[in-house]
Amino acid sequence: MSARPDAILCRLWREDRGSAPAEFAMVSVLLVFLVLGVVQFALAVFVRNTALDAAAEGARQAALADSTLDAGAERTRELISTTLGAEYATDVRASYADWNGSRVAQVTVRAPLPVIGLLGPEGSMEVAGHAALETIG
Repeated sequence: MSARPDAILCRLWREDRGSAPAEFAMVSVLLVFLVLGVVQFALAVFVRNTALDAAAEGARQAALADSTLDAGAERTRELISTTLGAEYATDVRASYADWNGSRVAQVTVRAPLPVIGLLGPEGSMEVAGHAALETIG
């Protein structure tokens, strides 16, 4: 004698009882980690872009005819400290360089790349900004 189809479905349904909370817990943990990963990636890109923009602004300051390399480095430190914090503005260097055949002011920033929140290995990110030197004449 074979079992009725509705009895088989009823028995299968009883065996599945209680699995929804377990599935929800497993899926929600994966979803939380995915969202946190995307947020951390966005934070790392934000920090890199902010440091790069500050380096470029400092290079433009240093390239002015009546300015110095120290003024460009200080401008970069000021921008980074205001936006990201003083710990990101500890290693800022300014120099003159040749870039694509032109003499330029170059500002280089070495800072931590955020891995967990704003924490990361020191000096793991290096960005540089360039600006053509202004001449009088």
